[in-house]
Amino acid sequence: QVQLVESGGGLVQAGGSLRLSCAASGRTFSSYAMGWFRQAPGKEREFVAAITSSGGTTDYADVVKGRFTISRANAKNTVYLQMNSLKPEDTAFYYCAAKTTSGIVRTLNWWQYWGQGTEVTVSS
Repeated sequence: QVQLVESGGGLVQAGGSLRLSCAASGRTFSSYAMGWFRQAPGKEREFVAAITSSGGTTDYADVVKGRFTISRANAKNTVYLQMNSLKPEDTAFYYCAAKTTSGIVRTLNWWQYWGQGTEVTVSS
């Protein structure tokens, strides 16, 4: 069992930055692919970014590419999402997810473990 705890959300003005963190329990973190997803009010949860277990490969949704950066620190069992140039449309709950195999996919059903989410609000 893996437990994921997100932090770092908050209120920020458009154009600002936030860094989300996701701390994972367990001794096999380094073997998991990790991802970030988000869900805005009234919308479905969507893929944001993902990173392979080694950190060697990343993937981003087109709407965040060039603005968001996913990274991980396996020694700290933590994955990060640096969000720059934030826009009001980035407002959502952001969820961390873990996948017990190393490859990354955008499909939600392939991710086995989920955090409780952290709220990000971007004001215009």
